[in-house]
Amino acid sequence: MARERATALLVDFDGVLRRWDPAVAAEVEREYGLSEGVLGEIAMQWERLQPALTGQVSHADWMTSVAEALTPSVGDGERARAAVTQWQRYRGEVDPDVLAFIREARAAGIRVGLGTNGTDLLDADLAALGLTDELDVVVNSSVIGVHKPAKEYFQSACEALETSPARVLLVDDEDRAISGARVAGLSAHRWSGPGDLRYLRAALAF
Repeated sequence: MARERATALLVDFDGVLRRWDPAVAAEVEREYGLSEGVLGEIAMQWERLQPALTGQVSHADWMTSVAEALTPSVGDGERARAAVTQWQRYRGEVDPDVLAFIREARAAGIRVGLGTNGTDLLDADLAALGLTDELDVVVNSSVIGVHKPAKEYFQSACEALETSPARVLLVDDEDRAISGARVAGLSAHRWSGPGDLRYLRAALAF
């Protein structure tokens, strides 16, 4: 049986709407004599990241723990904190093609939500990137206390969008999120880049 046409869109933030220039972290690592990629590796360790994504600790506390883990590499706590602070000043960039797509979808009557595993810094990031008024809803894991790919996360997202799961389309760059969304009854598209937008426009019929 054919699926119902989606009338709401749930878009991932990092890797879809927001992109990161790896040269920024690489420059900080060079300046502080760190091995390439170590900032991201430490920050993304699941036992360190997960509490920030579920609102158990703040973004600031998460970064403090990164600096503490980095201290042996630089030999000085103050220098480690300075490296993390410098790294964190860069808050990524909006993908203009994805933003244009979101605007088109909303103009066509599609409800658009941001569905992200985020920290308590998300609202500030959205404001800094000029995205505050570009979305109908924001579903932040650190606010609702559960993260993708949990079924409960997607249930909360559909409730926020005021749309049944069968009519919500997720766009995400993580395979686990795609699988989780489908288990929750949503349709889902694995994002590979702006070349996907033609397909998504057709799927949403606008």
